[in-house]
This record gives sequence, C-alpha cells and structure tokens, in this order.
Amino acid sequence: MAEKGFAIKTERLILRPLERNDLDTAHEYAGDVENTKYMIHLPNNTIKETEQFLQRIAAEWEKDNPSFYEYAIILGGKHIGAVSVYLDESRQEGELGWLISKMHQGNGYGTEAAKAVLDWAINELKVKKIVAYCDYRNEPSFHVMHKIGLCLERDDGTRRYKGSDIDIPELMYSLTVE
Repeated sequence: MAEKGFAIKTERLILRPLERNDLDTAHEYAGDVENTKYMIHLPNNTIKETEQFLQRIAAEWEKDNPSFYEYAIILGGKHIGAVSVYLDESRQEGELGWLISKMHQGNGYGTEAAKAVLDWAINELKVKKIVAYCDYRNEPSFHVMHKIGLCLERDDGTRRYKGSDIDIPELMYSLTVE
C-alpha cells in the first residue's frame, strides 16, 4: 500500500490527502447549494459541518488501514475539489466519488482525478471492483464514469437527498478487475 500522505500526480493535477487546512476552500464547494445539487449528503449548511467532516478525514488518514481515502484536487496550487474511494469491509470493492468546484467544471478535471484514483485503488489497494453512483439527471457525472471505463450496471436504484422526502432514480456504474 502507498505510504500515508501519498500524492497522486496527473498531467494537470496533484491529488493529496484532504486535510483540516482545506476548510475554507472545501466549504466553498461543499456548502454551495447549486454545486452540490446531486450530492446525497451535501450541501454543508455551516462551516462547522465542513470542519467536522475534515476532522473525520484527518483521523481516517492516520489509521494503518483507512476504510476510505479522500483526496483534495489541486490545480496550479489551488484546491478545486475532492475525489475519494470508500472501501467495503472486505477491502475488495471501492466506491468512487468526486466533486469539483463549479468554477472549474467542464474542463476534464473530474475525469482526470477520478481516473487517477481508480487506477490507484486497483494498483495500490488491489480492489477487485469499483462502483460509482449518480442521480439519473447528472449527465456530466455519468459521462465521467463512461470515460474512465465504468459501465452501467443498474438503473433501478433510488436516492434521497439531505432534507428531502422524495426518492430520485439513481444509476450505478461499475468496473470489475480481472
């Protein structure tokens, strides 16, 4: 496994562990209602919520075998989003997710970051399956899933957003490693 604090470098980005010092920039995208409209557990209504999340992330990075890995997406020294992989109990399956600041969407950064973490999870964590979920209306997200090699596995799921009592159709994409 990669050592703690391991940074993943891509052509344009640096992915490094999300940390407490990212509070202001993380809250900028995680607290934005429009930016998080397709995220189940967001937006964060207060900066305190974002701070508590970052504390949980920092504690996870300190573990010998974290159950999830949250990376800050850095572009030219600026924190523009996050990408993560959450492992199941067997550590054989990972759920991939990402969120890009709305000012930086549409430039391929989500695809680049998601592909890098997907490859890292397969090669370093040795996961055998990667899954990703999205709201059926979130076209940019399912396009990213296609671009990084995931295929539609299910289109019969549902999700419920924070503060809502309405179920919305959800898509599940996956990639199984041979």
